[in-house]
Amino acid sequence: MENQIIISSFVIIPFVGFLLSLLIPEKNELGLSRMAFFTISLQLASILGYIGYWLIVLRARPVNIPEFVLYQHHDYEFLIDFYFDKVTAVYLFVGAFVTFLITQYSKYYLHLEEGYKRFFNSILFFYLAYNLTVLAGNFETLFIGWEMLGISSFLLIAFYRNRYLPVRNAVKVFSIYRIGDIGIILAMWASHHLWHENITFLKLNNEQLVIEHLSQHGGIGLFIALGILVAAAAKSAQLPFSSWLPRAMEGPTPSSAIFYGSLSVHFGVFLLLRTFPFWEHQITARVLIGLLGLATTLVAYPIARVQSTIKSQIAYASIAQIGIMFIEVALGLQVLALIHFAGNAFLRTYQLLVSPSVVSYMIRDQFYHFKPKEISVEDTFPKRLEYSLFILSLKEWNLDVFMNRWVFSPIKKVGSKLDFLTPKNLLLYFLPMYGVGLYLYFHQEYLPEGIQVFIPGTFAFIGMMMVFKAFSERNYPRLAWMLVMANHFWIALAVSFNETFDYNQTLIYLSGVTVFGILGYVILEYLRKKEPTYFDMNQYYGHVYEYRIQALLFLIATLGLMAFPISPTFIGVDLIFSHIHEDQYLLAFFDSASFIIGGIALIRIYSRLFLGPHIKNYHEKALKSS
Repeated sequence: MENQIIISSFVIIPFVGFLLSLLIPEKNELGLSRMAFFTISLQLASILGYIGYWLIVLRARPVNIPEFVLYQHHDYEFLIDFYFDKVTAVYLFVGAFVTFLITQYSKYYLHLEEGYKRFFNSILFFYLAYNLTVLAGNFETLFIGWEMLGISSFLLIAFYRNRYLPVRNAVKVFSIYRIGDIGIILAMWASHHLWHENITFLKLNNEQLVIEHLSQHGGIGLFIALGILVAAAAKSAQLPFSSWLPRAMEGPTPSSAIFYGSLSVHFGVFLLLRTFPFWEHQITARVLIGLLGLATTLVAYPIARVQSTIKSQIAYASIAQIGIMFIEVALGLQVLALIHFAGNAFLRTYQLLVSPSVVSYMIRDQFYHFKPKEISVEDTFPKRLEYSLFILSLKEWNLDVFMNRWVFSPIKKVGSKLDFLTPKNLLLYFLPMYGVGLYLYFHQEYLPEGIQVFIPGTFAFIGMMMVFKAFSERNYPRLAWMLVMANHFWIALAVSFNETFDYNQTLIYLSGVTVFGILGYVILEYLRKKEPTYFDMNQYYGHVYEYRIQALLFLIATLGLMAFPISPTFIGVDLIFSHIHEDQYLLAFFDSASFIIGGIALIRIYSRLFLGPHIKNYHEKALKSS
């Protein structure tokens, strides 16, 4: 009981601190900073005390705390579960200590800055997500924190929301995060079928149980390991996702330090460490993880050497170190990886916090202590190789081009082919088609057995095409919003043809979609009437300046429609995937792609309408390059 109360408090303390910070007036800087500082100080003291108790009294034994069941139906159970072991202890301590330093630093760094309250709200929200992820005892709890980390990342990068580059890069980083999340969603789906339950991380430590299941389902085991690797690579900026990390440095220096220098960027390593007992006996997975880390290190190191900005240099240096951590985890050196994580986190935090001062010191130092350039390793290479490596590193190995050409451009091209999906055609054709689908669902006895097998995948594919169109849509925000809503209804219908998905589960899934979808549509309609000239998605309009309440409500509606953990749709998404059969690979892929791309499309609508330099000239306007 004591363990349950104390471990639960590691989530409750930052949650209460976040809620209280929302109530403090924006002009009360001292109250905001004191609330954040007190929250983190209390958390740090509690963590240090419990780690000592855990080491001395419990002798460092893993502790699993089943908290409460959010939803249960037959053999399905959505359980909030907390888990404490050596990985949790190290990540909790490092996170609390770094956040403690950042809150104190930010008190002075952001003094009189517009958005002072918003910054501390975002930091406390991020810290809540961090603790929830670190303490997660199963995939479902981890995914709640994982999603919260993604949105807090977006909010912190776009902190300077009156500028073009921070908002643009926030959308780009969020998009890459979401693409990587396909891996963890598919891994969760496959694990449902491998274990026939929502497996806890404590059970993964049962070596005999894991080996027994993998010996019978080796293919599914490798599939889960690869999904975990994709998610870890995206979160930790490993190849081919490395280009997002320096773009994320557009936020304030304190958020860059806490988020991308020390804590969030190491969550890929955390995911590998947490799931290590599962894939440690899969040689193929270990080799792939090690090779990915090695390749990333070899690419990121020369890129860091040629960066012209100190933040970008620190970012790529951190990527190279995390690549080495991937190698250490693949080799089974978990303790070394944890020590490496702590050292790298503290170093990058220090480097980023002093980076503004270091730049001025180095400029001054050039005049008084000039030294000729020393011969480097690259100078020993043949000149053609040296110059080629230099140019490739300057271009960051075209990683941005790679992601755009092979991930985002194909989705945009497919979406552009669906221009016939206008609001009128959506009502004239696709609404009747959905009615036909409902008729077929209620009269399945009339369907030939050979055709019924293909119906779920076909309906899910129609839903995915709608999301692709929403992703590429630039002229009609309401159409993009309606398409994402329609996608959820098509997915619910598709999975309903699997006999285990009943009406109550469909209502849970679609209840959040309906409520938040209507809320968002009403706000879009209001904005269209107020600003008919500035109501498309061809540029950023910055309407948040004149419509603050509407912007906040629309952000909440966006989160609810994308199945963020403020909506029952979040549980519905897990229900959907738990009822997709293990042989329905296409259905699982179409649904996961719809979920991910739909979230990106929604964030784009919010960003382009409400964020960025204001379109009206009587508002202060930052240069596009700033």
